[in-house]
Amino acid sequence: PTKGRLLLATPPLEDPNFDRAVVYVLEHHDEGALGLIINRPMDEELGEPLDAWIELQSTPSRIFAGGPVEPDALIALARTTGEVQPDEHLAPLNGEIASADLSADPTLMHGTISALRVFRGYSGWGPGQLDGEIEAGAWLVLDPEPDDLFSRQPDDLWRTVLRRQPGRLAWLADAPDD
Repeated sequence: PTKGRLLLATPPLEDPNFDRAVVYVLEHHDEGALGLIINRPMDEELGEPLDAWIELQSTPSRIFAGGPVEPDALIALARTTGEVQPDEHLAPLNGEIASADLSADPTLMHGTISALRVFRGYSGWGPGQLDGEIEAGAWLVLDPEPDDLFSRQPDDLWRTVLRRQPGRLAWLADAPDD
């Protein structure tokens, strides 16, 4: 099971959308999988009508490219100050991680959200597709650290996650881009 875990792209994955991508898996079941690329900040900032969310946004305060599927969709991930209880504004995903409703008034969540990241688009796989890619060695499935989803240095996240792995797996962090 990969829900709540990280997928790190490996060289066998030839899709340029996922080159050195770190994906946080939101769902993975028989009908497919859904995740967000968490290490691709864009040059886009939150604007009207979402500028009220900027105060809760984590550094770097940018919209992130979540994946190639539905690039007009915006999805917000939030780290809460405690165990997430389902309500009309937050949908629990894993522990203190929730999906935040961007149509809600963000002032209602002050004190509840300690970090927020907004993604444009998402990454999706059909039934069995992600399982096949993992079996083929295209993805490493690793456990996240608490700060991975809201890293202040997302451009370095792929290497950072690999460096903390035991044994030879950590060596991949120094692999050249080509």
